[in-house]
Amino acid sequence: MRVTTAPLALLDAASLYFRSFYALPDTMTAPDGTPVNAVRGFADTIARIIVDRRPSRLVACLDADWRPQFRVDALPSYKAHRVAEVADEGVDVEEVPDTLTPQVPIILDLLEAVGLATAEAAGFEADDVIGTLATREATDPVEVITGDRDLFQLVRTEPTPTSVIYVGKGWAKAEVLGPAEVGARYGVPAEHAGPAYADMAMLRGDPSDGLPGVAGIGEKTAAKLITQFGSLEALVEAARKESPQLPLKTRTRLNEAADYLAVAPTVVRVAEDAPVVQSRDDRVPDGPADPDRVAELAERWNLGNSVKRLLDALSAR
Repeated sequence: MRVTTAPLALLDAASLYFRSFYALPDTMTAPDGTPVNAVRGFADTIARIIVDRRPSRLVACLDADWRPQFRVDALPSYKAHRVAEVADEGVDVEEVPDTLTPQVPIILDLLEAVGLATAEAAGFEADDVIGTLATREATDPVEVITGDRDLFQLVRTEPTPTSVIYVGKGWAKAEVLGPAEVGARYGVPAEHAGPAYADMAMLRGDPSDGLPGVAGIGEKTAAKLITQFGSLEALVEAARKESPQLPLKTRTRLNEAADYLAVAPTVVRVAEDAPVVQSRDDRVPDGPADPDRVAELAERWNLGNSVKRLLDALSAR
C-alpha cells in the first residue's frame, strides 16, 4: 500500500499571475502608481494553495523562453500570433499588457524573500520545467497548478501520482484531475490518459498555440481514433498503410497532414529532460527567509493583506 505524503506543488507561474492580473483591478497600486494587482493576486493564490493543498514542497516554474526555438523550427506557426516584434532589435517578444510586465520582477523578489523556490530551464518553457520536475519525481505525489489544459498530458498514477489542479475558472472553482478524470472528460483511455490527451490535442489542434490540427478531425473524433489505435504514431502508420480500419476520408485527411503530424509531437509534448535550474531548496518554509526584505517589499509596493495572508499560511503549516 502506498503511503500518502504531502504533495510537491508545481506552479505554472505565468498562467497564475496572468489570471490574477485579469481578475483584479489595476487600481491596486503602489504609492508610486505602479499597478500591483498581479502581485497581490499571485500572493493570495499561493497562500490558498498552501492552506488548501498543504504541499510540503513547492516550485514556481518560469518561462526562460516562452516560444522556444526548437518548437518554432518544427512548426513556424507556433504561438506566432502572440508575437510583437521589437523593431529596433528584430527580436520577437510575447505581447503582454504594459502594466503587467513591471510586476513580474516584484513577484520574483517576493518569492525570493519569502523563501519559495523558482525554477527555469534555458531555452525552454515553464511547461517543460513542470514536465521535467513531475517526470523525475520519485517520492511525493505531484500537483500541477495551472490554467493551461496542455498540462493534462502529465497525469499519471505511477511511479508517483501526478494530478492537475486546473484553475481556468479561478481558485474557488478549481478542479482536481487525475488520469480517471481526464479519461472520462475527453474520452481517452484512463490507463494512459496523459499521453493520450497530448495525442488527441495534436489531432484536434489548438488555434491559441498556432497548432492547425488535422482538417475535419475534432476533439471527439480525435479521442476515438487515439483510443482505437493506442497512440498517434500507430494511427499515422495505419493511415500510411491504408488500413481498412480507417474510413477512406479519415485516411486521406491524416495522410494530407503527414508533415504536420511528423513535427507535432516536438511541439505539443512537454520536455522531460530540460536542464532545470532551481533557485533554492523546494521545501515550503514555516516562515519567511528574509522577514525584513518581505516587510520592505510589502511597504514599498503596498502589498498589505496579500503578504500577510501568505505569511499566515506559512506559519499555520
